[in-house]
Amino acid sequence: MRFRVEVHCFADVPLRGPRRKADETLVADFFIEHQLAINEVYCGLKFGVIPALGVNFRRWLAFYEPITKSIPLIPDGYVELVTPRGTFAAFLEVDLGHERGPVWKEKPKNYLALARSGEFERRFGANRFGVLVLANSERRMHSLRKTVAAITPKLFWFGTLGAVREQGFFAPVWYRPTGDTPTTLIEERQ
Repeated sequence: MRFRVEVHCFADVPLRGPRRKADETLVADFFIEHQLAINEVYCGLKFGVIPALGVNFRRWLAFYEPITKSIPLIPDGYVELVTPRGTFAAFLEVDLGHERGPVWKEKPKNYLALARSGEFERRFGANRFGVLVLANSERRMHSLRKTVAAITPKLFWFGTLGAVREQGFFAPVWYRPTGDTPTTLIEERQ
């Protein structure tokens, strides 16, 4: 089976694609796919245009070990945005459908433990945070919402990578654990 790959280069760098023999097997690397999705969010927030009035990128953090020794939680990223209403702080979780149910039953519990412990405020200097979950499909997003809603209606916002790519990070593409109406992350003052 042959695949045709089209690649467009926008960085003015010569294309050097993977070199494979005709009969060589290509194995998917989910770590790479996951990291590329995280990088896409980071680059969009740091280098993209933020259409929300008065909102600016402040910082991004990546994690390679648990945030605290007592809470086994390694988020995919952390972002702070300066808004007219103060700092919007949020952890990022990118879900490509490879983590099973038990993992998603523990994540909300761990984020709630982080919020209640006071450790977040000590480490990050903000008094509250959200958790932004980007799933690879609407079906997966709604499944994760249902799992999280059974534990908490707070902290979490859910969207899909596709909706964020098409409409933008600041568009009304975010769902809370309960409810059926998408919303924006940051309300603009009228």
